[in-house]
Amino acid sequence: MFCLLNVYVFSYGQDTTAVRIDEPKQKADSTFYQYDISDLIRNIIHPKRKPDSLKKKSGITPMPNIAYNPSIGAQIGIKAVAGKVLGNDPNTLMSVAATSASITTKGIIYFYLSHNVYTPGNKWNLQGSLVAARTVSPDFGIGIGHAGGDTDEDRVLTNPERRGYTQHAQYYNFREKIYKQIQENLFLGAGVSFDIRRKIVDRQIDQGLTPYHIYNERYGFKQEDYMANGFLFNVQYTTRDNQNRAYKGIYSDVGIRVNQTWIGSSQSAVQITTDFRKYWSLSKRNPEHVIAFWNWGSYLVSGALPYLELPGTGKDPSFRSGRGYTVSYFKGPLYFYSEVEYRFPITRNKFLSGVTFFHVQTANDDLGTKLFQRWQPGGGAGLRVLFNKATRTNLCLDYAFGRYGARGFFLGLNEAF
Repeated sequence: MFCLLNVYVFSYGQDTTAVRIDEPKQKADSTFYQYDISDLIRNIIHPKRKPDSLKKKSGITPMPNIAYNPSIGAQIGIKAVAGKVLGNDPNTLMSVAATSASITTKGIIYFYLSHNVYTPGNKWNLQGSLVAARTVSPDFGIGIGHAGGDTDEDRVLTNPERRGYTQHAQYYNFREKIYKQIQENLFLGAGVSFDIRRKIVDRQIDQGLTPYHIYNERYGFKQEDYMANGFLFNVQYTTRDNQNRAYKGIYSDVGIRVNQTWIGSSQSAVQITTDFRKYWSLSKRNPEHVIAFWNWGSYLVSGALPYLELPGTGKDPSFRSGRGYTVSYFKGPLYFYSEVEYRFPITRNKFLSGVTFFHVQTANDDLGTKLFQRWQPGGGAGLRVLFNKATRTNLCLDYAFGRYGARGFFLGLNEAF
């Protein structure tokens, strides 16, 4: 069981002056008649103060980051997300950024900084991230939970019993992509990604062979460290109305990653990645009623990837896929994931909303099980608290479950996709 908890303590109040979404002259997406955490805090501290419709809402949302996981211990830190439209062009998409720093009782340290910036008129789009961490990586073998191959080593590698392993390491990542708009909503991009792991320790190796050890032996990777450095080439098409929580539109990105030994990669490899998202708003009056669909896939064309860089559960760029399972619960050289989610408002002032979701995933194992041959499901439901109405930032609380007894509570800022 995996549990990730961020703890917040609020005193709930009600401000009827903020609930005026039924006035016909107001736009459906008006932020003034929605109610978020800052309104709640204002009502607690200054209960008689009227909301100021002329005051511009801040696009920065800070919050504490308190978590617990049996693998990492207790965690404390801080995180923040920000959103802003650059320039005066009304068609410019919102730029978003996020950062977090945390430390755990087991000495694990994690820091990241990410951004997705659109310049005025969407002429350029810059996407990137920086990560420095001392990590614990959960490991449940390769494939989709089906025994492959003929030997004892094959069974350990595919791990059909889903026995848990862990690898401890230092992890550094730098990724930056620059897209140029070539016509409305269509971008071409290129960039680089450097993934570096040092001082990898496979804690269960003294109890017998582990999937990590067997994979490295077969594909010629070092046990203690590796680098996966490559060039990125992407085509992106987007019509989403908001990057944090879309009501309508499409997002699509197809990319090729080329790892090369001459820029330091431990081995050369070519990968194709696909990311497609579609949003349907079901109501003009309440556009928060949304059906959202997501498909993410990664396919190794040639070469070999380090074990901890294989695509799989939660290995999408935002680490949000496969709620109900731990990161990398299923993984393989070829990986395919799809999810559908229904989002709906609960309170008239949009302070509370909810979601239900269902997903499936499949992977190969290079030992007989092919992509699309076997599938693993998952799903759940969640509560949303409007954290910042100016940027549509939600606090997301989800309970999700899957097979093999996998289940857990997941919390984050912004929707999973």
